[in-house]
Amino acid sequence: MSSISYSDCSADAPLVLDLRELRCPMPLLKTRQQLRQLSPGQRLKVLASDPGSARDIPAWLRHTGHQLVQSTQQSDVFEFLILVQEEKK
Repeated sequence: MSSISYSDCSADAPLVLDLRELRCPMPLLKTRQQLRQLSPGQRLKVLASDPGSARDIPAWLRHTGHQLVQSTQQSDVFEFLILVQEEKK
């Protein structure tokens, strides 16, 4: 089950999409679904534990034009900070 939350009350806070319990291909599909609901300039932080996410999410972002601002791994959790852009057609 995925969850969505704001990390704090500030307008600049990224939306947090917690996908740590999901397995491939769901982290990528849920990330895609959430990005389509956001406006350019907004930020999304994705948390995922599926190893395929480390490869799949950055590759998909390059293809669509969204900006991967930061990608980190702590233990078995991958964290992606994404700046929403207009999607390439």
